[in-house]
Amino acid sequence: MDNQEVITDMPENYEELKSSANRNANWRERLDAVEELGNWKNQKSIDILKHRLNTDAVYQVREAAYHKLLAFGEDVQMPVRQKGELMKDATKVLLRIKKSLPRDHTYEEFKEKLKKMRIDLYDTYEGDKGADFDAWLEQTWSSLLKR
Repeated sequence: MDNQEVITDMPENYEELKSSANRNANWRERLDAVEELGNWKNQKSIDILKHRLNTDAVYQVREAAYHKLLAFGEDVQMPVRQKGELMKDATKVLLRIKKSLPRDHTYEEFKEKLKKMRIDLYDTYEGDKGADFDAWLEQTWSSLLKR
């Protein structure tokens, strides 16, 4: 826990933080918003942190929300890391993208097209997998049905 003083009124940039906390295609922005909102103990901040704790696909964001809520004295449970697909139909989307590319496409071409077409999916898995993201994505790409 950090020893930062908790402030009970509202931050001037509350609306901006609220938007950032709900930005689907940027887990780092959501994490930053959770960290900032965790310095302001009020019902609106608590509600947003609880929402991130219970619904965010990226474990790091859920874990940060948990720690901030715990510091506020809220009765919360440590989040469990999700297994399997983090987003509905992720494997189908990845397969569709692979099939849309030429037969002899490279992993890098696949990765770039995924980033362009589904930044939300790319960002969620990048946030969840961390340093293992590239290895995971390349392994997933190579295991998708051959065209």
